[in-house]
Amino acid sequence: MKEGGRKQGAPSPCAACKLLRRRCAQDCVFAPYFPADEPQKFANVHKVFGASNVNKMLQELPVHQRGDAVSSMVYEANARVRDPVYGCVGAISSLQQQIDALQTQLALAQAEVVHLRVRQTATLSNHGPNPASPGNSGSPSSRLMGTQVKPIFDMEMVDHTSLGESMWSC
Repeated sequence: MKEGGRKQGAPSPCAACKLLRRRCAQDCVFAPYFPADEPQKFANVHKVFGASNVNKMLQELPVHQRGDAVSSMVYEANARVRDPVYGCVGAISSLQQQIDALQTQLALAQAEVVHLRVRQTATLSNHGPNPASPGNSGSPSSRLMGTQVKPIFDMEMVDHTSLGESMWSC
């Protein structure tokens, strides 16, 4: 009985051999990395690099490095299909811009922490402890609660070195 032109039980050709319309040999260099059920994987790699170049690259590498090489080629090929001009570099650039924006936000948040800490320290030193209740601050809410006000932020947690670099650098 035949299925799709092949004898039953015979292995189907890999995605590369299917696309290239050739017989898939038992020692096919593409078969371990481009299975038949993932045809788009090889199609993109073929479109960007060409089957001949991929074959040469895989033949020149030791077997233990081929899987990583194929993963890299597939990633680059998919990036090139999405963005033909910049490929992976476009993705890296976008991620770098996100990192820069997040570092700026972090620096602003750290500066605000320092500002609030300084303001809180000034408020505590200006009002001093309440003489009627030793150990309590001058804060009305702390007098009502009968507890001592503790600083909201710990100054040691703030990375002062990154404030000047991230916040004002171009």
